[in-house]
Amino acid sequence: MPADSLSSVETFLRDLQDRICTALERADGGARFGEDAWTRSDTLTPPLAARAVPPSPAARARDSGAQSSTADLSMGGGRSRVLKNGAVFEQGGVNFSRVEGRTLPPSATAHRPELAGRAWSALGVSLVLHPRNPWVPTTHMNVRYFEARAPGADPVWWFGGGFDLTPYYPFDEDVVHWHRTARDLCAPFGDEVYPQYKRWCDEYFFLKHRNETRGVGGLFFDDLNAGGFERCFDFTRAVGNGFLDAYLPIVERRKSTLFGEREREFQLYRRGRYVEFNLVYDRGTLFGLQSGGRTESILMSLPPRVRFEYAWAPEPGSAEARLADYLAPRDWV
Repeated sequence: MPADSLSSVETFLRDLQDRICTALERADGGARFGEDAWTRSDTLTPPLAARAVPPSPAARARDSGAQSSTADLSMGGGRSRVLKNGAVFEQGGVNFSRVEGRTLPPSATAHRPELAGRAWSALGVSLVLHPRNPWVPTTHMNVRYFEARAPGADPVWWFGGGFDLTPYYPFDEDVVHWHRTARDLCAPFGDEVYPQYKRWCDEYFFLKHRNETRGVGGLFFDDLNAGGFERCFDFTRAVGNGFLDAYLPIVERRKSTLFGEREREFQLYRRGRYVEFNLVYDRGTLFGLQSGGRTESILMSLPPRVRFEYAWAPEPGSAEARLADYLAPRDWV
């Protein structure tokens, strides 16, 4: 891997954030992203001995666990960009961050225990877009790079990322376009890449307690280091650069479709499933919180408005009931 790997990835990610924000502002037609640039340094949990009242055994055990995941909090910074109340996007966030820490949090070492205790760096761009019009799908994309280091050992590095689509009123032509774009950007890296990462996306974005996928899938990859740094970086760039090609044509086709209160209420109800996944299963959310990340940026992915309703079910044969047919893995291309 090159000596300037972190700098090379950061340069790409900052440029990617800029380009995506510009394109989304153009698609929205008026709203602009506000930028919240932030930095952070280590902040330790206050020592137990400093408290005026001795903690209970339960509190001591809880604080011990908290310190194990927050005593080595990350340092670094980023640019959180949020667009609100646009003509197309009710809310959207496109975040860049570069953070570092002395030891990896538990969520990062659960499947890589050999990395426990290593210093680390994490860089990424992550976005979530919640359109105002229920006929326009919600979407998510992220590309990221991790590097873990220990004295006297070679760095361990990997890339990850992907994008997925969450429609409320799906159209086959939109889903086919989405997956065809994903397949085509994967093609230069091998015929097996798209099927593998498409399947991984279907399996990852799955709400086990609902027995349904979060949407119609896309691509998901992680721990990517096979073939060398440059090849893996090239693929990650292809995913990041391909997102706008996959999403914006769908936005243009659907953003002027008329909708009423019924469609809006269904959108808000289905947004609840998005919240359930992000708070219960998403590894990125867990990593960010365990590593002492910036809470506002981590939870940027949540929709601005959402509703939950007990035991609600759509009317059989309705447009809303049709969505269920799309919430199971399917080959689209």
